[in-house]
Amino acid sequence: QVQLVESGGGLVQAGGSLRLSCAASGLAFSRNAMAWFRQAPGKEREFVAGINSIGDATYYADSVKGRFTISRDNAENTVYLQMDSLKPEDAAAYYCAADRTFPLGISTSSRAYDYWGQGTQVTVSS
Repeated sequence: QVQLVESGGGLVQAGGSLRLSCAASGLAFSRNAMAWFRQAPGKEREFVAGINSIGDATYYADSVKGRFTISRDNAENTVYLQMDSLKPEDAAAYYCAADRTFPLGISTSSRAYDYWGQGTQVTVSS
């Protein structure tokens, strides 16, 4: 049974930082590309950042480029999202996702991902 469990969300002031973690089990983690998506109330789920299976390629949405950093530890089966200089518009539920089909690529489409976590809430106060 595949499980992706996010943690690290919370309330932070604008300009602050948070580090999200996603612990994976039940899958060959090092053979999956991983990504973070987010969804704010009333909005569609959107791609935030992705990293390929071996960790040598990353991709970011323009809205977070230069502020967020995605990384992974294949020995710990964990993917991280370091979020700095947070803005109120970053507030959303954040989800991690795994793509087993094209592990060396990074897709920005949610349809490409096979497994999803339950989400962790990020709230940014102004």
